[in-house]
Formats: sequence, structure tokens, C-alpha cells
Amino acid sequence: MPEHGSRTTRGSEAPLIRQSRTSEPGPATAPAAPARTAQRRTGLLVTLVLGGLTAVPPLSMDMYLPALPEVTRSLHTSAATAQLTLTACLTGMALGQLVVGPMSDKWGRRRPLLIGLLIYILATAICAFAPTVELLVGFRLLQGLAGAAGIVIARAVVRDLYDGVEMARFFSTLMLISGVAPVVAPLIGGQVLRLTDWHGIFAVLTVIGIVLTAVVWRSLPETLAPQKRHSGGTVEALRTMKSLLADRVFTGYMIAGGFAFAALFAYISASPFVIQEIYGASPQTFSLLFGVNSVGLIVVGQINGKLLVGRVSLDKALAFGLTVIVLAATALLLMTSGVFGDVGLFPVAAGLFVLMSAMGLAMPNTNALALMRTPHAAGSASALLGTSSFLVGAIASPLVGIAGEATAVPMAVVQLACGLAAIGCFVGLCRPWQHSARPTREGTDH
Repeated sequence: MPEHGSRTTRGSEAPLIRQSRTSEPGPATAPAAPARTAQRRTGLLVTLVLGGLTAVPPLSMDMYLPALPEVTRSLHTSAATAQLTLTACLTGMALGQLVVGPMSDKWGRRRPLLIGLLIYILATAICAFAPTVELLVGFRLLQGLAGAAGIVIARAVVRDLYDGVEMARFFSTLMLISGVAPVVAPLIGGQVLRLTDWHGIFAVLTVIGIVLTAVVWRSLPETLAPQKRHSGGTVEALRTMKSLLADRVFTGYMIAGGFAFAALFAYISASPFVIQEIYGASPQTFSLLFGVNSVGLIVVGQINGKLLVGRVSLDKALAFGLTVIVLAATALLLMTSGVFGDVGLFPVAAGLFVLMSAMGLAMPNTNALALMRTPHAAGSASALLGTSSFLVGAIASPLVGIAGEATAVPMAVVQLACGLAAIGCFVGLCRPWQHSARPTREGTDH
């Protein structure tokens, strides 16, 4: 069976456009190789900047998590309504990517990114002074719309610079850098709540946005050459997205990744109430447990990037990660429903740790496998990947609170359903046994 990086085009099983070291460069691609190599050599600083951009979602959501019960009391609302502030931010990040992705394919990466970051700063500052939950939900939506620029463009920049094994490894490196955000964000949020109320968390996020914008302005080069940009408008962008969705394998990885992310976000939105309200932990204890779970995700992500990529098929690593997610969610459902009696906080925390750690296999590999098929429209492909994940996550968020604050069963049910749906899409649409999804060094574009 031919390897992924060099197989011939054959229906929907072949990538839309492939790049290979063995292929002869055409007139348009030959001059781009030295520029791409030079951009990669910008090194650690650009890697840190891209990691910072992908950290925008966990910073915007996770730093706020310890304050959710306080927001509920302060604004005199219900837990389900307070969780809508998370849903609004997530929905904004989903829809914003559909706009920013095609914009970055047309105008380059830097301009849409800087505009998005400036709007993010403004929206976050207004959230800090929101007097009602309705106003907070509205500006959390705008915050998400603007914050989408960092997510989608960071992925597109990686696709501009890397392919094959290198791209899969770089996504794991980004997970190491951006994974620090889920570790420190709840810890910072918990400490901010010691000094002030939930409004102060948005003040800190505003300062972080200002610093990140300044670093991007000074240090992130343009990675999309003018000759590679799309000149069309909305119609061409929609046509490009339609062609991407017509690729069954790309769509399979996209939806599988979306459901895996939804299982993760069910944990993110429900865990403040589960850990603090049901099991009686303090905001600081919750922050510590959340940080430990994030460390698990980072460690497994690095095992994926450093040990598995290049040695094990990405499809096999992804299948294993999705299987572990389902098993962990099943264990959580049994524990939270009382099958084993009153198990206490520690076993539930252990189940959540296993589920979070498995995301280190699911998330980077779905991104890499999908983007390997779309070198000609990285921005649009990145937008579809992000939008599907965030929309499904936004739907999962209010479902975990549908039975109130006294039970963790809805969280486990949503996680199990999402895990099973992810496996169904992976098997039914990607059909990895029909093609080689293992990127080889021969198929890597250097």
C-alpha cells in the first residue's frame, strides 16, 4: 500500500493537493522553498508566539472557570445561564474562524490577526465592567469572535511552514506551549479571586491581550506569500470550503476532532460545579486539579510528538486516544451514577485525568491528518476544523448543566456520547484501513 505522502490521487481518498519531496517543483513553487526554510529558522520566538495564540481559548475560558459559581451568585442567575457565558465565547470563536480563515487566505496572516487581537482587547475590557449576565454573554460572544483570529491563523501558519511528520510534531510542540495555559489559567483565576472578584479576571485577560498583540506586531512574520493568496471574495471562499467538505476523509477527521473537543469542553464547563459544588472543593483545589489534568494532556501530547509520530501511524494513535476517551467516560458515568456507591472526589478526579490525557492523542492528530490534505487552502481548512470543534463544544456546554448542580451524571453522559460519536465518524468516514495515514519522511515537504 503506498505511503500517505506519495500516493496517487484516487477519488476522495487522496488529498486535494499533495506536496512531496520527490515531486518536481513547478515555476510557482520553486522560489517558495528557500523562503519557507528561512521562516522556519526564525525559531523559538515564533514558536512561542504561535503557542501564545493557541493559548487564547484556554486563557479566555479556563481562567474564568473558578469564578463561575461566584458569577452565578453575583449576577443572581442560574448555573445553566452562567454557563452560557462560556457557550457564547465558544460560539464566537467558532463563527469567527469561518470569517478570519478565508480572510487570511486572501490578505495574508498578519493583518486579520492584528485586527482580531485589537477587538479582543476591547471586548475583554468591557466584560470586566459588565453589570448584568445578558451584557456579559453579549461581550463574551464578541470576545470569542475576535479571539478566533489567534486560533485559526496559528494553525494556518503551521500549515504554511510544515507538512507530514514535521507538521504533526509541531502541533504536539504547540500543545506543550499552549498547554501551559490550561495549567496556569485556573491557578491564576483562583488567586485573582483571593484579591478581587470575577471582574478582575477580565482585567488580567485584557493585559494579556495587550502583551500578545505587541509581541505579534514585533515578532511574527508574514508566512503566506502574495502569489499563494486567493484573490476572490466570499463566493470563492464558500466554494473552497464546499470543496473541502466534499473530501470525505477530511470531513471525517474534522467531525471526529469536533466531538473529541466537545467531550473535553463538557469537562471544562461542568468541572467547576462538579468539583466545587458537589464534592465541596475550594476554588484553589479545583484550580490545582485542573492544572494536574492539563499536565496529563501535555505529557501525552509530547509522547505523541516525540515518540509516536514517525514510528506509529497517526490513525492508530488517534484510534487509541478515542478509545481511551470512551473508556474513561464510561467509568465516570458508572461512578457519578452511584453504581459503585459514594466514590468521593479522588476516583472521579482520576477518571477526568485519564480523559483529559487522552486528548493529547486526539487533538493534534486530527488536526495534522486533516490539514495534510489541504495545503492549498490552509486558512479555510483551519477555519472549518476550529468551527466544527467549537460549535459542537458550545452545544455540549449547556447540556452538562441541564439536570442542575447536584449531579455530575449529565457531564459523563455527554462525554460518553461525544466519544462514541467521534469513533463512529473516524471509522465510518475516515476509513483508515483504506489508505495509509502515516506521514513518512519521504513524503515530508522540507
